[in-house]
Amino acid sequence: MPELPEVETVRRGLEQKTAGFEIAKVAVHRARAIAHPASPEAFATGLEGCQVGIWSRRGKYLSASLWRDGKDGGHWGVHLRMTGQFLWLGSPGAGAQAPLGKHTRVQLWDNQGQELRFVDMRSFGQMWWVPPAVPIESVITGLQRLGPEPFSADFSATYLRDKLKGSSRPIKTALLDQALVAGVGNIYADESLFSAGIRPHTPSGRLGVGKLESLRQALVEVLERSIGAGGTTFSDFRDLTGTNGNYGGQALVYRRSGQPCRVCGGPIQREKLGGRSSHWCPNCQG
Repeated sequence: MPELPEVETVRRGLEQKTAGFEIAKVAVHRARAIAHPASPEAFATGLEGCQVGIWSRRGKYLSASLWRDGKDGGHWGVHLRMTGQFLWLGSPGAGAQAPLGKHTRVQLWDNQGQELRFVDMRSFGQMWWVPPAVPIESVITGLQRLGPEPFSADFSATYLRDKLKGSSRPIKTALLDQALVAGVGNIYADESLFSAGIRPHTPSGRLGVGKLESLRQALVEVLERSIGAGGTTFSDFRDLTGTNGNYGGQALVYRRSGQPCRVCGGPIQREKLGGRSSHWCPNCQG
């Protein structure tokens, strides 16, 4: 599943490619891709005639402000889930030359024939149209459950200490909880725990402020490096041009089980923790 760096990479691509994009036509090829309104037809009606404004990211959610005739047109929300990706076919007529493909879920065109295509192999991705003057969190209810962004001032060592106090939950499992910190998934939880020298199965309530500050800083640094590399591609992730993310080759532990640690040379371990694979170095993560 795309995590914060991948979703941020997509956000930046959408911001660049769709600034001022006027949606003339919407085609929904799979109804389950639309979470709101109740019908694909109502979703298409909500977006058609709107101009796409600024794209925002909250955790793994994306949303764009919409404008209709200079007035508020609501918001367009997106969650990529496991395999959702956008493809920009910017040259007029380029879409006609690109095979539709059985995994194309939604297509959007402007009057010049430029196309933005949403492709989703596993079909878990979702889209929302939030009407004007309606709070976005009341429609995209998952936003209500998100914790602070890793880059925000609210995400601090003292915040983590207070939230994790007395908890026996493994710290790796805690990092995957979107109510604790928004946008973190398996890849960057493993990588940040390695950088902070913390074993993934350490009970989270046992970590002091010093270790939690090391973890906070490591997480921010790992996420920043991955955003700079365009995210990580191990299977499905692509940006709007179909390009793979480059962070995967820099990963220190994730999906490197049995390989030598890039720091100490010992073998990287892999084990299941809370139903998810965890990768770690027994020597470096004391």
